[in-house]
Amino acid sequence: MTLTFFLTIIRIFSNSFLNVEQKRLSQRVSSLETNFKTYFILCMFLLPVLLLFYLKSLSAQVLLLALIGGIFGAAGNACLIKALKLGELSILGPVNSYKAIFALIFGVLFLREIPGINTLSGMALIILGSYFVFETSNEGFGGKFFRRKDIQLRMLALILTALEAVFIKKIIILTDAVFSFILWALSGCLFAFVFLKLNKPKTPKAPSDKICNKTLNKYKILPLRCFLSPAFLVLIMQMSTNLIFEKIPVSAALSLFQLSNILNVFLGCKLFNEKHLLKKLAGSAIMITGSAIIILNG
Repeated sequence: MTLTFFLTIIRIFSNSFLNVEQKRLSQRVSSLETNFKTYFILCMFLLPVLLLFYLKSLSAQVLLLALIGGIFGAAGNACLIKALKLGELSILGPVNSYKAIFALIFGVLFLREIPGINTLSGMALIILGSYFVFETSNEGFGGKFFRRKDIQLRMLALILTALEAVFIKKIIILTDAVFSFILWALSGCLFAFVFLKLNKPKTPKAPSDKICNKTLNKYKILPLRCFLSPAFLVLIMQMSTNLIFEKIPVSAALSLFQLSNILNVFLGCKLFNEKHLLKKLAGSAIMITGSAIIILNG
């Protein structure tokens, strides 16, 4: 239990600071480029590990699960980064709590993780808390708010990454957390590259500030070193996620991760000058209460 708690803290902080890096990069390049280059840096280090230590353990079943999960993961990450570009971190961060609801549904369908009354009560608290967070937007809590492009992209990212989590859990059951992480990165890189080539995003405008302490003459691409920080944060976040998935059910794990809501709200307000800090913190606290109920009954 102590190890799970420690891994959760690591996962919360790495995820929140990853969102900050993704939001910053999304102002300079397309979400698809950020998505692919983050995966690509990981694969530069992980591909030799696969070839040296895990190649003989690769089966057709595991490969198929990894490829399907990779499609969901790459698409979900691309939607998330695009949403961060368009919206506020202090609102989009708490939206992540809805992943627990989607994960519960998919956990029931695919993993037969049946929730009890207390777990459902926790889900209700998550929705109640989100009212206070979303009500701070210009649209308020209602249909107009959920029609916003950034919210729709964030919700789509939730569904895709919740599906991805189910396949990650399946691979972990068949192999282990490390092997699952390697396959996650390689398959995600493959499909992130496909999405990048299919969409061919327009060249973004040149920003006024310096990138990686060097002003580039042309802003068609960023140097690969600019993506080292998000790649490192992804490494920490996903590896800790996989290790947690080894120990507790998917729905409970994804609910536990919602503790990052408060950190996302704080970082969004402090780093990007977003408003209504106290109200968003209060709503996030209610969401965390709902998550805690789910965890205690997980």
